Amino acid sequence: MAVLPEAVSKAWEDREGPIVLATVDAEGNPNAIYATCVSKFSEDTLVVADNFFDKTRANILRGGKGSLLFITKEGKAFQVKGPIEYHTEGAVFDDMKKWNSPKLPGHAAAALRVEHVFSGAEKLV
Repeated sequence: MAVLPEAVSKAWEDREGPIVLATVDAEGNPNAIYATCVSKFSEDTLVVADNFFDKTRANILRGGKGSLLFITKEGKAFQVKGPIEYHTEGAVFDDMKKWNSPKLPGHAAAALRVEHVFSGAEKLV
């Protein structure tokens, strides 16, 4: 797996608003959701809490890859692509439970492993 370039890691800390998480179903149909309960687990893993997934959960559980899009306060967009793992226990799940609001269900942690990183059309990784 790749890791986030330092500039993108810093941009993640300066993001604004929700992220967009995109997955694909078995027929190749895309599904995109907004998510606000997100965190960086490590330099190669971004995590989205599954509080209300439905199609997204099904797409992740069937395997495959996804894309996470975020924008900084300065308006610079970044897209991170890679395989998504679904954790209902273990270190990634336990970490998600620390930062996800206790008012939300936190069914699982969807961990996107960094494979490719873009800023606009520019491929960074």
